[in-house]
Amino acid sequence: MVAPPEFERGIAEFNQQQFYACHDTLEAVWIEAPEADKRFYQGILQVAVGCYHLSNDNLRGAIILLGEASRRLYDYQPDYEGVDVELLLEQTIALLQVLQQLKPEQTKEFFQQLQLKGQNKLTSNKSELSESIDNLVASCQIPYINKI
Repeated sequence: MVAPPEFERGIAEFNQQQFYACHDTLEAVWIEAPEADKRFYQGILQVAVGCYHLSNDNLRGAIILLGEASRRLYDYQPDYEGVDVELLLEQTIALLQVLQQLKPEQTKEFFQQLQLKGQNKLTSNKSELSESIDNLVASCQIPYINKI
């Protein structure tokens, strides 16, 4: 099956960290998808929503959605519809494991530092960044979708 053109737009939105827009785009794809593809689209959609929750300081919501996404994407490895599912799943699980170690009051600072890391602007000034968050940021990243 060939993915609909909206899926490509959803991937672009995902990779630009426009997670709310990605949710809207992929929800439409997911609803119309054949049954065999629904879990795949829903898994990607849930990674986007999990990242959206993280960006809005909702640690619990992020953990729940990333966990659900991981379970849905697992059966589509190593790749599906031109997406490197194995890599996306590795990134999602790494982020999930880090979030499970985070204290709710650390969520905002953690996400900000994770974004800076993705932009190669991360500072290592320990007076500005607690060492525990620094170590957590080093072990993960905001997921992205790699097309193959």
